[in-house]
Amino acid sequence: MPHDPQSPDLDWREGAIPVSRRFDDPYFSLAGGLEETRHVFLTGNNLPERLTDGFHIAELGFGTGLNLLALALMWQKTNRPGRLRFTTFEAYPMPVSDMARAHEAFPEIASLAADLRAAYRPGPCQFTLADIEVTLIAGDAREALPNWSEKADAWFLDGFSPAKNPELWSAELMQQVGLHTAPAGSFATYTAAGHVRRSLQEAGFTVTRIPGYAHKRHMSIGQRTA
Repeated sequence: MPHDPQSPDLDWREGAIPVSRRFDDPYFSLAGGLEETRHVFLTGNNLPERLTDGFHIAELGFGTGLNLLALALMWQKTNRPGRLRFTTFEAYPMPVSDMARAHEAFPEIASLAADLRAAYRPGPCQFTLADIEVTLIAGDAREALPNWSEKADAWFLDGFSPAKNPELWSAELMQQVGLHTAPAGSFATYTAAGHVRRSLQEAGFTVTRIPGYAHKRHMSIGQRTA
């Protein structure tokens, strides 16, 4: 049965940081969301070094769109020709008004964030942002990813904490991530939970634990080998 996307149920910490009531978890680091994105997802996937025309990034958990915005800013700064592709899976798309409130914390990306909000709608949508072709697949990734016909060169695994949102970190879903990764493709995630790392290994990745961002001691990165 198709999943009917719902809006997130939010609290706001310090007036600017959205926190999911459903999962009791913030959407980005209290110690600096943009820097966390750069450390975990961009550097963790060895970007921008690998970015080239047609490079395809996929993501579990679109949230405020912060990862896309950080990527777009990085891509602009490379001045390389061509377009990237970005596919994101989100079960609870955020309303534009909440997204705008969250974006206020990041003046560095204000222009890109305004462009994102103008193009985005909280449901299935496609748009272009800073030469990145974006597809948002709204619904439960456990249902949507097995039916996805493409493969990503890099994954941003950015669901809520595995302890609070275990469905998005199941062995079955990590297996699907592996199946939908191009040869030598990569992943990065803020979590270093043992069961997640084991599931990704079983899905065909070499998995490495490296220092995390701010108060998080470790995070995980990996490359598809099988």
